[in-house]
Amino acid sequence: MSEKKLHPIIQEAQEQLRKGRISRREFIRISTLLGMSAMSAAALASCAPKETATPAPATSAPAATATPVPPTATSAPAATPTPAAEMPVRGGTLKASTRVERVDHPARFSLVSQSHPWRHVFEYLTYIDAKGIAHPYLLESWEASDDLMTWKLNLRKGIKFNNGKELTADDVVFNFNQWLDVNVGSSLLGQMSYLDASGVEKVDDYTVVLHLKNPSITVPYDLYHYGAMIVPKEFEGDITRQPIGTGAFTMAEYVPGERCRLVRREGYWRNGKDGKPLPYLDEIIMVQLGEDPTAGLSALKTGEVDTVIEPPVTVWQGVRDDPNFVIISTPTSATRVLRVRVDQEPWTDNRVRLALKYCHNREKILALALMGEGTIGNDSHVAPAHPEYCPVDPFPYDPEKAKALLAEAGYPNGLDVTLTVVSDWPETMAYAQALKEDAAPAGFRITLNTMPASQFWDGWTEWNMSVTWWAHRPLAIMTLPLAYISRDGKPVPWNESRWVDAEFEQLLQEAMRTLDLEKRREIMCKLETIQKERGSICTPFFMNVWTIHSKKVHDVPPSPEEFAVYYETWKEA
Repeated sequence: MSEKKLHPIIQEAQEQLRKGRISRREFIRISTLLGMSAMSAAALASCAPKETATPAPATSAPAATATPVPPTATSAPAATPTPAAEMPVRGGTLKASTRVERVDHPARFSLVSQSHPWRHVFEYLTYIDAKGIAHPYLLESWEASDDLMTWKLNLRKGIKFNNGKELTADDVVFNFNQWLDVNVGSSLLGQMSYLDASGVEKVDDYTVVLHLKNPSITVPYDLYHYGAMIVPKEFEGDITRQPIGTGAFTMAEYVPGERCRLVRREGYWRNGKDGKPLPYLDEIIMVQLGEDPTAGLSALKTGEVDTVIEPPVTVWQGVRDDPNFVIISTPTSATRVLRVRVDQEPWTDNRVRLALKYCHNREKILALALMGEGTIGNDSHVAPAHPEYCPVDPFPYDPEKAKALLAEAGYPNGLDVTLTVVSDWPETMAYAQALKEDAAPAGFRITLNTMPASQFWDGWTEWNMSVTWWAHRPLAIMTLPLAYISRDGKPVPWNESRWVDAEFEQLLQEAMRTLDLEKRREIMCKLETIQKERGSICTPFFMNVWTIHSKKVHDVPPSPEEFAVYYETWKEA
């Protein structure tokens, strides 16, 4: 994008920064979303004089530190020179514990864990760093129109798939068509509710223009959704049969439920710190150690694996005082959502849903499930980690109030319900057990239906009442369209509760086109209140997530989304 003419919204944001109305991080976030490079946005933020008489509002995010520069095709990102002793070592094998799922089309991924192996074979148009800043990746740049209705995507030239074919606009258009095809069943149908396939235009071999139905600020973020991996236009629907991507590794072996092996690809388009093509590692082996949540901890302690991807609280608890491991804790919007099917009894009655919310002793649940490593939720899917979060108070634990609501709904003697939960998620089991005990005085007789994750995900949208694993998204306006709206008169694929609310959808559309953080937060106050008071979910907590690995492993980037990315990772010989 040419940066000679500033987008008018960037100009407005610069004025807000000068007046102390937004933080430096938020200014960089806004500017990069609109196509400015992170380096230029950081420089522009530094040039903005501040009015010292006007203090920043109490809700402002903390100022960001220096923002990393996006990778380029010909050189490593600009950085402080690395001492020779810290220069990455080439070669070696990284061993990781994770799930190795049975998959086919990446657009249908419903779990972050499904994407971990394949993120090293396939890549994304954009990249979101740990601070929530958007960078071009397979894209060289992008431009947004003043009204946010048109987005121009400019591809890098010369990037090749591992079969030798060059990546072009035809491939990008093909991917958008797949994401927006109701027959494919991608979650991006909800996330990109602002776009139809007819709005995707190829301009030339390296340029694609998106013509949106509604203004949206989230386009660069949505292109890093874990199901938005770029496949070639010849793709027939199964990545295990066609592992043809632009990534730094090739898939040498893939055995669902057991293991996979990724091998270094020659001639990858990005260079490392030593000026040679990435990656540094020769291979990555990912192993699935069964359904026992303690297996990963044992393997980490004995050196069987170097890292545990998406480690549960039990792994963090087991190594937090061990000097042999690097541990990074990151507050996120990741959560375990208790959702009910509002199209099935007894949850069609909002009084029953409200009664369940009053049965949550949130502080107790957070302590038991996560040892306090998180924040309290308010039964909306908006977290304190989101920049537009509005501090709406949650319902208190009040079993008497819950009991009265059940009686009013026609259940004076209480009712029997079944809560489906995953047995190998320790924090979910702790949450479910605490709720079962604390809801009993109100009249909820809860039976726990426990099962391994593999069985749970086979029917995750069908359970009458269950707890679902939801990953972090940088903005609330990315999460809410995934699960709480309709499209073409039907709930979107990930709307597991079937909850649809016309006022909620209208307000969400308004929020999605509002870049001004304070104005968006005002809208979010209304959205959170609607979900809290008549929605279909309970969110007792939002989680910290951990990056945990052996000290012999270096340059493992922390990820609020818990995305495993080992392109620049290296291991001591």
